[in-house]
Amino acid sequence: MTITKKAGQRLIKKYPNRRLYDTQTSSYITLADVKQLVLGNEEFQVVDAKSDEDLTRSILLQIILEEEANGQPMFSSAALSQIIRYYGHAMQGMMGSYLEKNIQVFIDIQHKMAENSKGVIDEKSFSPEMWTQFMSVQAPMMQGMMSNYIEQSKSLFMQMQDQMQSQAKNVFGVFPFPSAAPAWTPEPGKSESK
Repeated sequence: MTITKKAGQRLIKKYPNRRLYDTQTSSYITLADVKQLVLGNEEFQVVDAKSDEDLTRSILLQIILEEEANGQPMFSSAALSQIIRYYGHAMQGMMGSYLEKNIQVFIDIQHKMAENSKGVIDEKSFSPEMWTQFMSVQAPMMQGMMSNYIEQSKSLFMQMQDQMQSQAKNVFGVFPFPSAAPAWTPEPGKSESK
């Protein structure tokens, strides 16, 4: 699938030798450089140099794979297994939407926390160790924010479930299904065995 480049979007071409070429800087770059573009919130698109096929997701997945293999992984094996189980499942699209919305809620909470800490700290002089100390002091606030996040996540999932049930009723409501026969129950005072 070829996708046209948006205005202001950086174009990176991937060649058959697996090298990435940044058309903005007219130089070859690495996955680490692409990661820096992501961290810098720069818009970019990676395309196959020959076919113009959009490879952006593939490159982003490669970066995630490298990050998961090095250092401290974000996803447990159990979480990855659960995600894999949704591929090809009827709920695949819903799961993707659910995860994306949850990540956005988490980002919103993170931005709110950063806004609340402005003026209290100088972000440029904060080392990772200082952030760790700051976060440990902020544990009660973080717990409250995470509880709020979990509640929002639960609410979002319940909305999606209600939407699915409503859509199923609309789809299957047009079919003349016979009403289900009630399960057999013994008469009061009578034994089940013969």
